[in-house]
Amino acid sequence: MEKDEAENSELKKNGKWLVFVICVGLVIGLVLKMFVIDFLHVSGTSMVPSIQNGDVIFVNKLAYGIPKPYSDKLLIQWGCPKRGDIIIYLYKNKIVVKRCVGISGDLLEYSDETVYTLNIGNKQIPLSPSQYNNLRDAQSVPEGYILAVGDNYKESIDSRTYGFVSVHNILGKVICK
Repeated sequence: MEKDEAENSELKKNGKWLVFVICVGLVIGLVLKMFVIDFLHVSGTSMVPSIQNGDVIFVNKLAYGIPKPYSDKLLIQWGCPKRGDIIIYLYKNKIVVKRCVGISGDLLEYSDETVYTLNIGNKQIPLSPSQYNNLRDAQSVPEGYILAVGDNYKESIDSRTYGFVSVHNILGKVICK
């Protein structure tokens, strides 16, 4: 009888220990997902050919600072995107994936001959007439903002349509797909 009681007591201890380990693991996993790394399922073709519809991307949420939970802002910022970085940010309460093509201070040059284009650095980005009208008054990327554009220029709704993106609203950097 004592042997059965000892085994039951041992099982209860092991069961409590297992529950504790699972709870700690869940808390650590939640903190990592909220603040450090995330994986997202891409829906849309705005980043083709770099990222395809249906791809899963991994995002470093600490690339530019510490994100504020359940917000589109950073608590603390220690970096800014560089030209060429693929980033995520919120637009109309949806997470979007775009490429940073211009950073604060970059000069913007426009052409309205035959087709509208935006020249930034060595990139020539096509513009629709409405996109041209949205951007044409900006001579450079404003301080604290970036120009974010999808790789699939024809399908992407991006900074050409809704304007520059505040660096404080950037939630992370895509590290791989």
